[in-house]
Amino acid sequence: MTDPHVRPGGPDGEEDAVVLDAKGLRALAHPVRVQLVGLLRKYGPSTATRLAERLGVNSGTASYHLRQLGAAGFVEEDTERGNARERWWRSVHRTTWFNDPELAEREPQAALAYLQSVASIYNLRIQQTLNGLQTMPSAWRNTFDMSDWALRLTPEEAAALDRELRDVIARYRRDTPETAASAPEGAERIAVITQMLPELDAPAPSSLPLDPQEEEGGSTS
Repeated sequence: MTDPHVRPGGPDGEEDAVVLDAKGLRALAHPVRVQLVGLLRKYGPSTATRLAERLGVNSGTASYHLRQLGAAGFVEEDTERGNARERWWRSVHRTTWFNDPELAEREPQAALAYLQSVASIYNLRIQQTLNGLQTMPSAWRNTFDMSDWALRLTPEEAAALDRELRDVIARYRRDTPETAASAPEGAERIAVITQMLPELDAPAPSSLPLDPQEEEGGSTS
């Protein structure tokens, strides 16, 4: 599991997870930095030049943001790979958790900027998969899914649903360097993106106008 997690709870014993504090939240309140951390987690150590090519920015911009991430403790220099001419960077953690409602209230602008960056990255990843869907092997193409369900829940029920979804996902093999080496043949990286979106402006059923047939006692089926 290599991506940001924005939900209640915590890392659940993950030794390679970081829980955002105010300093970390402000450091990640920039889309390029969120993407840089994500790329290092997904592909492993890299240089500013190579990361810049993936992001479509210049190497100076990538270097600047990597230094800022380094100062905040999200990335570090990979001294075993680097040399006098080229610096290599690696991610310090595999997972980021943002699960402090009070922090979000204290740092509303940073929290919003971070969440917007995460949302834009999710949208980009979906679009990238869609662009490659037709050339994907059929076995994998048939696993692709985008679904949504409208539920009417209390906050407590929504929290319980979130916990149940996490429990289901936790039963499957996570994408780490260790599991990748020992995974069965045919195993590939799968991104599971969950979103729970409260729609508090949706009208209650009692306020919706009835279908004319329903008003007359008829059937709509």
